[in-house]
Amino acid sequence: MSVIIPAYNAMPEVTKCVTSVMEQTLGPDKIEIIAVDDGSTDGTGSELDRLARTCSNLRVVHRPNSGGAGVPRNTGLDLAGGDYVFFLDSDDYLGPDALRRMVAMADENRTDVVLGKMVSVGGRAVPTAVFSHNQPRTDVFSSHAYRTLGCWKLFRRSLIERLELRFPPYRNCEDKPFTAAAYLNADGISVVADYDCYYSRNRQNGNNLTLTAADLVHRMDGTRLCFETVARYLDPGPRQDRIMRRHVEWELCGPLRALLPRESEQRAREHFYPQFRHWALTYVTDGVFQLIAPPDRLLVHLLRADRFEDLMTVARHAKADAERGHVVDKGRVYWAHPFFRDPAKAVPDVCFDITDRLPVHHELAGAAWTGDGDVLRLGGHARIESLGPLQPSTRLILRPSGFRHPDIRVPATVGTAPHQGDDAAAGFTVDVDLSTVDEGAPLGAGQWDLYLDVRAQDVSRTVRLRQTRTDADGRRSAPPERELATGSRHGHGPTTARPFFTPQGTFSLDVRQTEAEPACVVTGIAWDTFAPATLVVSGRLTGEAAHHPHPVALRAEEDAGSVREVPLLYAPHGSTFTARMPVRNLRPGRWTLTLRTDDPKSPVPVPTPKALSGTRWYRAARLGRPYYAKPLAGGPKRPMALRVAPVRPVAALRRRLG
Repeated sequence: MSVIIPAYNAMPEVTKCVTSVMEQTLGPDKIEIIAVDDGSTDGTGSELDRLARTCSNLRVVHRPNSGGAGVPRNTGLDLAGGDYVFFLDSDDYLGPDALRRMVAMADENRTDVVLGKMVSVGGRAVPTAVFSHNQPRTDVFSSHAYRTLGCWKLFRRSLIERLELRFPPYRNCEDKPFTAAAYLNADGISVVADYDCYYSRNRQNGNNLTLTAADLVHRMDGTRLCFETVARYLDPGPRQDRIMRRHVEWELCGPLRALLPRESEQRAREHFYPQFRHWALTYVTDGVFQLIAPPDRLLVHLLRADRFEDLMTVARHAKADAERGHVVDKGRVYWAHPFFRDPAKAVPDVCFDITDRLPVHHELAGAAWTGDGDVLRLGGHARIESLGPLQPSTRLILRPSGFRHPDIRVPATVGTAPHQGDDAAAGFTVDVDLSTVDEGAPLGAGQWDLYLDVRAQDVSRTVRLRQTRTDADGRRSAPPERELATGSRHGHGPTTARPFFTPQGTFSLDVRQTEAEPACVVTGIAWDTFAPATLVVSGRLTGEAAHHPHPVALRAEEDAGSVREVPLLYAPHGSTFTARMPVRNLRPGRWTLTLRTDDPKSPVPVPTPKALSGTRWYRAARLGRPYYAKPLAGGPKRPMALRVAPVRPVAALRRRLG
């Protein structure tokens, strides 16, 4: 693999950076290090040459200063020969086992990009959400990977060359379009989260590019490329909206709010504002608009409406306005911004609606079965931030997971006393009677996820019911599995309910119905050798029926409703039986075969045999019209069906001839 290190005036950090690669457990025979000195004047080039004399797999390239990290990275890419490429900034360094773990993750899962856990040194900001757990194979739509667009990752070189990826010559944001293109075309992304791979730090002299090239002018070209990259590789629709949201929040609204007010009004109006407005009109679809937060919606609305003065006013006062309170009106909560419902500003309410973003604090404190019945009692506490006590209309919601069924809502009993340790959170209790919870019917089989519809001041927020507290071993205690007293249903055995916590701490309920053992089973099906056109079905009784034989019959039912039955003949002092059904007595049609038991509503299906052929007979004399009966194709749980019909000689002859 190839490690590419762009370096400009990187003393003294560059020494630790390079030696951290030289000391990798992956081994020097599997790593080539390409360090590109980008016209340094502080001795960085000499230090790289010194390190190269001690390490045969370190190659140093000296080039004139380019003003950014992109050009020296491209120089390294042109020389790289490894199957994988890793970009390491000269300020930073690697954990000793980082490359071995990342290469192994890529090899084992055949992924094109691997993210190694990043660690902050000296307070430099690093992404954290994507590194919550190992992810052997994921993508940008199933993880937080797209939240980090820095290029400090492992890339499969064949992906880079197939896309002809290179870094643009910008001082800032040059790596975001590169990483975005790789993400959007990768055959899988892996995340190594259980090992500290990449240590990110600020330089002692404070001349990191992210600090010295932080002005708006250095960001615009890279931002434009970000939008164009997403539009190039993703078709318009929800998937593009999800990815475009990141760039609207971070590359459009963030710099507009933080950096645009620093510019002179003339430069802001004439140079930057037209570009920001173009992006808002071109890339912020209605789907993206719904995904972003109200402060960003307000900026986008003003850009679309071409209101430069109002936009600058909002940007200049963004920090103070963010601390303003809220207004509750008709079950919705709005940001109390000075523009809210100001007739002179005429900004839509949707730009201030924060209802769906208010934090909901809640905890499932306990879950237990009550007595010997089917009632599961849940207790905990909840509140919607800044909205006061819970209302009695708070509900528990049972939502089906992976199958269709309407949500089931169960009233909660809301306590009057606040929860201990949280003065604003009120307690709640819910009794879920599984025997009647579904409009008087028992809860159906399947996995049910539990939610809480938290209500305060007529505002409703629905959250997944969860428990954050764990025991000393990091586990959560759920009630044991219980066989429900509702008993079996027709064709089913006992019904069991298993409450459980997911790895994320959310609470679910798994309801299962086991198949009841049939009263009898079929052991053989054949045509009688000595009595043509007679079907012989043999079998045995099971369970309690085997100890107390009772009359059952072989039943043939025609689709039109006609029924024929023959009794079962039992072996002496045994539970085996035989039934003989003369099919010559069945009229033409489709006949379904079952074994009738004492419960006429629960017949036992006669299975369709794999090797049973059809049979023929004549209704009258030898020269009479021939008839046939043959089994039809069936499934493992469907009863056997016979087709009885007269033979059509012309059709039979045609089949035989071709």
